[in-house]
Amino acid sequence: MLLKMSRVWIYLLFQFLIAISLCHLKNVPAGSQQSFKNGLFNFYHSLILADGKETTIHLLKDIPKRYYFILREDRAPIPFTVTVTPCDVPIEWSILVHKTSTNFLGKTAHGNYDTQDISKSQKIPNSVSTVFNYKGNSAETYVGMTSFSAIYLIEFLSTERDTHITVYLTSDITSGHLYPELPMDPLIDVVGIGHTVVTLAWKHSPSVLQHKENIQYCILVNEKHNYKSLCVAETAIRSSGIKLPPTLSLSLSPDLLDSQQVMIVSKQELSVINKLNNGEVRQICMGTMNTYTVTNLSPSTQYYFDIFVVNLLTNASAAYTGTFARTLEEPDPKVTELKDGKIIHLTLDKKNWKFYNLQYQAKHKRVQFTFWSCSGQISVQITRNRKIVASENFAGLRLFSLKGKLMDTYLVQVRSVEQSNTSVKVQVSSHIHKPLFSALPDSLKIKSFSKLRTCNSVTIAWLGPQKQSKYCVYKKRIEEDQVWTEVRSTDRCSGPESRNKYEKVLCKYFYDRNLQRAVATETIKGLDAGTLYLFGVCLIGPSGIPVRYHSRVVKTRKKC
Repeated sequence: MLLKMSRVWIYLLFQFLIAISLCHLKNVPAGSQQSFKNGLFNFYHSLILADGKETTIHLLKDIPKRYYFILREDRAPIPFTVTVTPCDVPIEWSILVHKTSTNFLGKTAHGNYDTQDISKSQKIPNSVSTVFNYKGNSAETYVGMTSFSAIYLIEFLSTERDTHITVYLTSDITSGHLYPELPMDPLIDVVGIGHTVVTLAWKHSPSVLQHKENIQYCILVNEKHNYKSLCVAETAIRSSGIKLPPTLSLSLSPDLLDSQQVMIVSKQELSVINKLNNGEVRQICMGTMNTYTVTNLSPSTQYYFDIFVVNLLTNASAAYTGTFARTLEEPDPKVTELKDGKIIHLTLDKKNWKFYNLQYQAKHKRVQFTFWSCSGQISVQITRNRKIVASENFAGLRLFSLKGKLMDTYLVQVRSVEQSNTSVKVQVSSHIHKPLFSALPDSLKIKSFSKLRTCNSVTIAWLGPQKQSKYCVYKKRIEEDQVWTEVRSTDRCSGPESRNKYEKVLCKYFYDRNLQRAVATETIKGLDAGTLYLFGVCLIGPSGIPVRYHSRVVKTRKKC
């Protein structure tokens, strides 16, 4: 009904404009036809649609919005295109054309206006007709042909809610397209599915083949639905409360990303993960490759995949037809039986979603689980008779003392929470009065003293246990660019056998029943001035299991 009323309004408006022009036409010189026609709509400049420029238009619910355009006046018909991209909800839009009499806007054979012809033109009805009508939320393009005697109007209407759209009008089809072209078959093929990966393939965009340096492909991955355009995806993410960069597809600077976004950069791709309340939207831009394997997905989960071809010069994009796929179910892992008092060493692989299920049947009411993370952070969940009794992420040593009933069944799941591989030592024991690491102090940090640091010596200290234990001190000369790698790669479970014999400084026994005085100190001499050293301490307790303290990097003084 609104569109029908709008067309009546349009017709009356054009009649009004023509009537005004006829009243003034007698005073218009013959050589002023162009300026007269350009001035006809001066009052409505705010509603004129620009040629060759993308325009963002905001629509209010149930309120039509109209834009005019008059293309350049060649005598030969000229082609033009109009592309409208809804950025949220479906909209209605129509293109209407007003064709005037050639006597009104034309010239006589002598090149002057003829008042007799003008008088006749009043009797010739003007024609307003709809040449295109569309309703939906997909990007749609109209291709038409026009001449100098036609005035066009585009009407937009949103009946669901306030929204915004983008509109691109061009009559210059020889200078290239603002929007990248899609292939004849813009489908995405799912060519491989795994437990945590999906491989996609698609046909190349003609724009990529012609302008390879200015075009790239971007993939959007999420668990909810497909997006018909980057404009729609950007609106959906913004509506969730996340502050986005100005352009979703091309804002690659980490300075523009807030705390709810994660940027992952590799050699040939950039991935931005937008954290939403109900999931995440992952964006991956990978250049001009037309095959890609999406990794780090969850098993037995349905994902939706959208591919966009993006013009790097204009930020404009075109959408392939979206697809979806469900990752394979993770096979039930093998359950390993835990034996009372026995230590097992597990290697965890985050990349391949490797985790272990361990089972133990209690021989006593009280049991103690000991986990010693050799490197990195791990996740541990313990269930008793199918009810969770402990769940925690941690690095280093963690003990869980639990009380239940005889013959209770405990199931332990251990996995890595980091991207790199890690390992962990696990023990369960019903003899809680004989813990695996009874000799461990409260802290495993090594402290250095700046005032006791010289050009050739460094003094370090560490907490000792209440029971007699053996300590070995090691030093290693390193460079500035090796600090992070050396500290990160330390295996806290490795013993003296893993160290180079030239790194050992000394070994000694130490203990003190008073924990407040159980502090061991050592001054390492014979060092080089202005040099970085990595110091380590290894504890070997009564159980014979080696435990490394956290490494300490100290630089000797350059001048003394």
